[in-house]
Amino acid sequence: MRSVLNAYYRLLKVILTVLMGVLIVPVGMQILSRYTGLIPRFIWTEEIARFCFVWIILIGAMIAVRDGTHFDVDVLPHSRNPAVEFLFKILCYVAMFVVAMTFIYYGRDFAILGSRQLSEISGLPMLTIYIAWPVAGFTWTIFLIEKVYDATVEFRTGKQSPIQYIAGEDHGAG
Repeated sequence: MRSVLNAYYRLLKVILTVLMGVLIVPVGMQILSRYTGLIPRFIWTEEIARFCFVWIILIGAMIAVRDGTHFDVDVLPHSRNPAVEFLFKILCYVAMFVVAMTFIYYGRDFAILGSRQLSEISGLPMLTIYIAWPVAGFTWTIFLIEKVYDATVEFRTGKQSPIQYIAGEDHGAG
């Protein structure tokens, strides 16, 4: 299972990189048309840039959940007691899980709404952007399950998992 999650994680990083590259094209066209007049003003570039930007934000958040670099902040005080540290980590993961479930639950309705609409300018189905919310919620959920498993193994054995070591998590409330 870990190899599937690693492959999915790498895929997310590749998609994020590609989207960053794609975002440069419409934004560059907007800048050139606005300040130089070398190319005509295209209306669709703003919409495509917005679509890319939404996906970039949510994919970045998905990656950050696995890395422990976004939602995983020091909210609770540190303790020298490993059981208390473990409890604090789980408490943070549960809070993140509630947010993920919210994105899945309400994102489903959002995606259904988007499946019946087309974007105004480019004519793309709005599902291409609205589906990002439930996808983010689902991805956060599977990465959180992995994090809970790793925290449990670490608590029971006292050894960090490879993903925690790579992400630089040595201890903390989350």
